[in-house]
Amino acid sequence: MRLWISLPVVLMLGAVTPAHAQGAARGAQDGRERGEAIAGPLGAVVGGAIGAAVGTANSMLGIDRRERFRIYVVGERRPSFAYAGPVRVGTVLPEDGVVYYDVPSEFALPNFNYTIVNDHPVLVEPGTRRIVEVIE
Repeated sequence: MRLWISLPVVLMLGAVTPAHAQGAARGAQDGRERGEAIAGPLGAVVGGAIGAAVGTANSMLGIDRRERFRIYVVGERRPSFAYAGPVRVGTVLPEDGVVYYDVPSEFALPNFNYTIVNDHPVLVEPGTRRIVEVIE
């Protein structure tokens, strides 16, 4: 049996970046499970591909949790670290001067911390200090 995936789906999958890999993996898993429940093995393949693309677009927190996380962080009133460089995905923060906080378990991101940089909440990989998501 041959499976043909449309060119747009293939291109979307090629656009997955390391910074969004977590969202893609979660989206692919959810899509695969839902697709298999509806249409069996073929649905799992197609659902996984589409779910990965959607997960990447929604980033790590996703649409539903992003606003709740932003509200949580604002409510915590953490001090902002002044950084002279760009605050964007991939930026590695300095070793000294930045205070990192645990992401509450309700957001299901146990391997990441957050901090505030130039008044923007950001998710950070603890070992590398690399920004993986900027919360606008």
